[in-house]
Amino acid sequence: MTETTAPETPKKLFLLDAFALIYRAHFAFSKNPRINSKGMNTGAVLGFTNTLVEVLQKEKPTHLGVAFDAQKKTFRHDSFAEYKAQRQAMPEDIGTAIPYIKRVIDAFNIPILMVDGFEADDVIGTLAQRAEAQGFEVFMMTPDKDYCQLVTEKIKIYRPAFMGNAAEVLDLPHVLQRFEIERVEQVTDILGLQGDASDNIPGIPGIGEKTAKTLIQKYGSVEQLIAHVDELKGKQQENVRNFAEQGLMSKELATIHVNVPIPFEPEALKMGPPNEEQLRALFEDLEFRQLAARVLSGGAPASSTPSPRARRAAAGGQIALFGAPASAATAEDEDEDEDENLPPATKRTLADVPHQYHLIDTPALRKSLLGFLMQQKEVSFDTETTGLDTMTSRLVGLSFCYLPGEAYYVPVPHDDMAAAQALVDEFRPFLESETIGKIGQNIKYDLTILKHYNVRVRGPLFDTMLAHYLLEPDMRHNMDILAETYLHYTPVSILELIGPKGKNQKTMADLPPSQVSDYACEDADVTLQLKHVFEPKLAKIGLLKLLNEVENPLVPVLADIEYEGVRIDSSAMGEYSAELQGYVTELEKQIFQAAGQEFNIGSPKQLGEVLFDKMQLGGGKIKKTKTGQYATGEEILSVLAIDNPVAALILEYRQLTKLRSTYVEALPQLVCELDGRVHTSFNQAVTATGRLSSTNPNLQNIPIRTEKGREIRKAFVPRDADHLLLAADYSQIELRIMADFSKDATMIEAFRQGIDIHSSTASKVFDVPLSAVDAEMRRKAKTVNFGIIYGISAFGLAQRLSISRKEAQDIIEAYFEEFGAVKRFMDESINKARELEYAETLLGRRRYLRDINSRNATLRGFTERNAINAPIQGTAADIIKIAMIHIHDWLGKEKLGTKMILQVHDELVFDAPKEEIEYITPRIRELMINALPLSVPMEVEVGTGSNWLQAH
Repeated sequence: MTETTAPETPKKLFLLDAFALIYRAHFAFSKNPRINSKGMNTGAVLGFTNTLVEVLQKEKPTHLGVAFDAQKKTFRHDSFAEYKAQRQAMPEDIGTAIPYIKRVIDAFNIPILMVDGFEADDVIGTLAQRAEAQGFEVFMMTPDKDYCQLVTEKIKIYRPAFMGNAAEVLDLPHVLQRFEIERVEQVTDILGLQGDASDNIPGIPGIGEKTAKTLIQKYGSVEQLIAHVDELKGKQQENVRNFAEQGLMSKELATIHVNVPIPFEPEALKMGPPNEEQLRALFEDLEFRQLAARVLSGGAPASSTPSPRARRAAAGGQIALFGAPASAATAEDEDEDEDENLPPATKRTLADVPHQYHLIDTPALRKSLLGFLMQQKEVSFDTETTGLDTMTSRLVGLSFCYLPGEAYYVPVPHDDMAAAQALVDEFRPFLESETIGKIGQNIKYDLTILKHYNVRVRGPLFDTMLAHYLLEPDMRHNMDILAETYLHYTPVSILELIGPKGKNQKTMADLPPSQVSDYACEDADVTLQLKHVFEPKLAKIGLLKLLNEVENPLVPVLADIEYEGVRIDSSAMGEYSAELQGYVTELEKQIFQAAGQEFNIGSPKQLGEVLFDKMQLGGGKIKKTKTGQYATGEEILSVLAIDNPVAALILEYRQLTKLRSTYVEALPQLVCELDGRVHTSFNQAVTATGRLSSTNPNLQNIPIRTEKGREIRKAFVPRDADHLLLAADYSQIELRIMADFSKDATMIEAFRQGIDIHSSTASKVFDVPLSAVDAEMRRKAKTVNFGIIYGISAFGLAQRLSISRKEAQDIIEAYFEEFGAVKRFMDESINKARELEYAETLLGRRRYLRDINSRNATLRGFTERNAINAPIQGTAADIIKIAMIHIHDWLGKEKLGTKMILQVHDELVFDAPKEEIEYITPRIRELMINALPLSVPMEVEVGTGSNWLQAH
């Protein structure tokens, strides 16, 4: 027999550009930072580690190394002292992250590659070529286009998945096509000619990427271009002749050097198993629980450390079935701080913590439980339901907890509405008690579900989700994360009960009560323990009053609004959809006529080719995306639209197609079959400013600035012919708050005298009498007034007003000269935020500003704008929330038929019986005006009509 040998495993080497991937990870999380319980922003570490894990699991490299830039200056600085001189300082969060990232790499047993005097791309380029010579397939893992010069048949670029885009491999044909060249070496010629602002590589003035490609296609290299400079014309010839040496130096600076003194040692780069113990400790320290569960065998560790109460029970202290009533609690129970000294790295689970969870499934047990519930000062409760939609889901069970470690689950016959109603009625005395506090996690959901059983949950509320939102507005607030972060406890996963997502996933209704009981009891138990953690923390920083007087009381208000819903005239929507399609078709014809061809307007690639290749728009200043396509976003098109009608047509086309698909066609599909209304969900714990947001559908974003956008409001109608919609809208609320905060005498006087604030500002800024202010002056002043609140720059103002940057700068300087108090307020807000690292509203709501002292100018500038805006926006949010609470309470006490049905920005919408309109209008206006009195009077505009547009 002939002996055969197994084929050799292909050698697959991945070389990672550390800093390119770290910066990419950091900025991916910049708008939604990952702040752990220690206050560390872990976004860069999490993003980098996720990317590394994804490559290890999906690509399965046989060899891998991570290259870092050397700390010392490189040879490029020797040849050009200004190399990278304008690069902004590294964000502090990245500086904090790097040591952790190196520990992650070390725990995966991956070598770190670094050579003094050289950058990571030089190290990677050198090793890539040496590996290729030894038969390796090499992947340079980076988003940096400069690496394209190294690509060969065996060396490729691997761009990892990012922001919803799949991973991408750039091979030789892709690079040649991307740069429109014949030889890959010509990448350096193009990079040299166009320069690189981020690295301060100057290039040759007047030559961008498109021109560079054209010149290299014709002449082949920078050297040959310079040799044929006489063939060029005009300014281009002058620039190439005068800046020839600069062009050659730029090419050299852009060239990746492949002769770094570093040996290629395949054995050192060979992949092996990670150090799980080291990784586990690191992930615990960083609080990467999901990542630990995905990467480590056995997931995150669990401790067998029982709670103090459970330890007492295990030692022989028998606890009665329903525990002790509140009045009989022992001093030991009250004084012992549950697990305060538990080490942060320890995680417990239900499996190793003694607990007293009970299934309450007989009338006698239910009666006994109710008796104990009625003796408590506060009780944590939770609902188990058939689904997540509050309008269609029904109860499966109720769980209760008033002592940590002990809880009770009451199954509800979900398939028999009459029996379910009878059982819920048994607990009505507790649920509707005005004196017993109710604790819940996202308790609005439970309140809305119980409305289907004609129960109005009463008494003081405490929502642990909202409590944490006030403590850490930038963190996530779901119960599992809160339990792991603050209780060092990992709850049972819902997927353990109902299975993974998919067609075979069960619901709680499919499971017997005995299987649901521990899960449901745990929810109520964990929520109670979280309340005990959060309440003193909020009291310590002065936010308990905001929670108890604004956020928690708003919960039943929003529950009522969501349950009530709003009626949509679907037939009117259908007619408007057809009308919009007519406009869209006409716009298509005009765009095709202007472009001289038909193309897919919805395709950014085709649109870019038509606008910039064929029509030559942009005047040479053309931006491209990371994938090499022309950038055709709204900001780009808005600039082009100033001089090019086709860009304006495309913007209008996009607005109308989005309007039609997002609202006109989508809203009728969301009408609930049970009552024929649309029920949005209002979110209290999403925006960092305190503003409410809405989802499914998002009614906060219905456009009002354009005539066609406003038309959508016509389809929002009263419940019947006997009702009208009433809309009450705060007028210029943020400007009034700015006037109050800044104490600017001119602004305050204008508001007190009822003078139009925009005309008043125009009069001051343009130095004309109030009577001489024209419409154009007022328009500019209005843009400045609102722009100042958001820290608008001269560039931003110039874009919005279609004026020169110089004129915009003059307007801003004139504004600050006339409104010096506003400038002082802005400066003081920034200085105060620099000291505290947060800004706060009138009621103490905090917006944490961790980058306010950053050395990175971009991050610092963005955060400084938030330092000015957050107190204003947040106070406006608090004002309308207080107004909603007061109006809701008044409507209830008066037993009126009027229902609050929408909150959109600074506007409240009501569905009111016609006979109540005259009575409610002045009172609603009064309650809104006086919600939170300031030194500047509030103004509220009220209107009524047979649809929302008419009322507004």
